[in-house]
Amino acid sequence: METSRPVVVKRMPERVNKLEARKFLQDVRPFLTADRPQLVFDLSHVKQLDAAGVEMLLQCVAEVMKRDGDLKLASLSKQALMVLELTRTDRLFEIYENSTEAARSFSGFLPNAMRPIPAYQQPAADLPLAA
Repeated sequence: METSRPVVVKRMPERVNKLEARKFLQDVRPFLTADRPQLVFDLSHVKQLDAAGVEMLLQCVAEVMKRDGDLKLASLSKQALMVLELTRTDRLFEIYENSTEAARSFSGFLPNAMRPIPAYQQPAADLPLAA
C-alpha cells in the first residue's frame, strides 16, 4: 500500500527578482526533484514579482510535472496576482486562498474516488426497473 507523500509548503520572499528567484529555486530544488512532489508556494509576502520570478515559477511547475507531481499557489498578494494575470500564467496553476486549503487539495479527491456510489446516486440506467 502506498504511503501518502508529505505536502511541502514554501513561503516565497518579498521580492522575487532575478537574484531572489535563483536563491528560491536553489532552496526548493530538492523538493522539485523528489518522486511525485506535492508543493505549495505561499505568495502572501510577495511585494515584487518580475519576469524572472514568473519564469522561475514556470520552471518549478515544469520540473514537478515531469515527476508526476503538482505545484499549487496559495495566499497570493495583490501584486503577485496582478503579475500572474497580466502574463496569463495564472491559468497554469491551481490557486488557493491559503496554504491549508492548497495542502488539503492534494488528498481531497482520493477518499471520494475510493468510496462506492450509493444506489440512490447511481445513474438510472444502473438501477433495476420495478416490475
